[in-house]
Amino acid sequence: MNPSELEAEGDRLLEFARGSVHPEGGFAWLDDAGRPELDRPVELWITCRMTHVFALAHLMGRPWAAELVDHGVAALTGRFRDAVHGGWYAAIGPDGPVTTDKTAYEHAFVVLAASSAVVAQRPGAQALLAQALDVFDRRFWDDDAGMAVEQWDETFAVLDPYRGVNANMHTVEALLAAADVTGVPVLRERALRITTRVVHDLARGNDWRIPEHFDPSWTPLLDYNRDEPAHPFRPYGATIGHWLEWSRLALDLRAALGDDAPAWLLDDARALFGAAVREGWAVDGAAGFVYTVGWDGRPVVRQRMHWVLAEAVAAAATLAQVTGDPAYAICAEQWWAHAATHLIDTVGGSWHHELDPQNRPDARTWAGKPDVYHAFQATLFPRLPGDSVHITSDEVLTWNQVYELIAAAAGVADPRLVPVTSERIAAAEPALSAPIIGDKAHSMVLDNSKVKGLVPGWRATVPFAVGARQIVDWYDADPARQVLDPDHDRLSDLLTQG
Repeated sequence: MNPSELEAEGDRLLEFARGSVHPEGGFAWLDDAGRPELDRPVELWITCRMTHVFALAHLMGRPWAAELVDHGVAALTGRFRDAVHGGWYAAIGPDGPVTTDKTAYEHAFVVLAASSAVVAQRPGAQALLAQALDVFDRRFWDDDAGMAVEQWDETFAVLDPYRGVNANMHTVEALLAAADVTGVPVLRERALRITTRVVHDLARGNDWRIPEHFDPSWTPLLDYNRDEPAHPFRPYGATIGHWLEWSRLALDLRAALGDDAPAWLLDDARALFGAAVREGWAVDGAAGFVYTVGWDGRPVVRQRMHWVLAEAVAAAATLAQVTGDPAYAICAEQWWAHAATHLIDTVGGSWHHELDPQNRPDARTWAGKPDVYHAFQATLFPRLPGDSVHITSDEVLTWNQVYELIAAAAGVADPRLVPVTSERIAAAEPALSAPIIGDKAHSMVLDNSKVKGLVPGWRATVPFAVGARQIVDWYDADPARQVLDPDHDRLSDLLTQG
């Protein structure tokens, strides 16, 4: 796939999405022509997804995007927020909430939107994320099950007996984003617990067909919604697109965990991807992924949903980066070509959200084009470098200056600095050799040369002194983060004693 073609399609999607601004707050449902349906309730999940997408656009240097991120954050801290009982309403009308239940699915997108807005350095985002994580921890996380519960009433007094995998899938996505922003290890640990249960236990034990619906004891309800098989959020059977999404999320989790990642994450990601292709792609004589299959692997709903194809491209591109296997890149190219032929609407804008089994635009399940989140991310994943970068301020600081600024942020006016060579640190702690005397050979200067090479036009906007203050404030905000590291203390004592 040509990166410039992907970028152009991403910008086309963003231009379509800009029309979703609702004058009363949040982002509206868009019809097939991109017109906002202002008489329709404003959905929390759409507002969150749009806020997330516009935060990405801002980070990509789109000058108009910051205002839209702020519009989304204002809605999430204002009209959607339940100031009495906590949490967020799922849908808002002119006279207030029209859906008062609090659900894990929508809540996951609040966390995702807030995390992206924090990275975009938008006002109010940090407080929004803290509130969302607090509600998740107190209301939605079931530590005994290692999963998120599904749905509460408005007052958080009555818990619905239904348990669902869809909400947990997006919870994994949200937890990984929040972990990147906050650095809190337990968020990744919870993402791993969910993924272990859903992917490594449930999917692996069921020929990779993921059960989606459960009772309160997490017993699968395999006949759930048999009479409404094309439900947009809780369809009967196994959902092909979710196998692809879980495949990519397993790889995202693997990258986030680094050396601590279990080996099965890659194995299971490949297996889920293979099963989705085997049972979902062109299985009824026409190109495209079917929506769902039964427990025998045969198609149930043969409609083609745009988000499934988008997740297929993202999963294939990610597997190609991780494994180097050209077969995955070929899949991504093939599916992008299919999107260009059948899904990308060059006349009305955005992507057709649903096609019939003959790949003609349809609206059996979805009306309009409310969502750009899946398609926009499909333009991003194939362009990701698959590498880590060092990001700091653009100032040229010596290590002495760095530690003086950190000390000042912590309230220490005159720190005692002890010069220690990189070689001595590496000798005392060999595990630090690579980062200290490896690719940072000139270790007295921090720079952004690598990220600037990957993202032309990127520049740092936060001075190091401000960033240091933010780091200290983050630790001061929660005593649970203030954990002493005895190994680091031991090493520091060793290096400063002569």
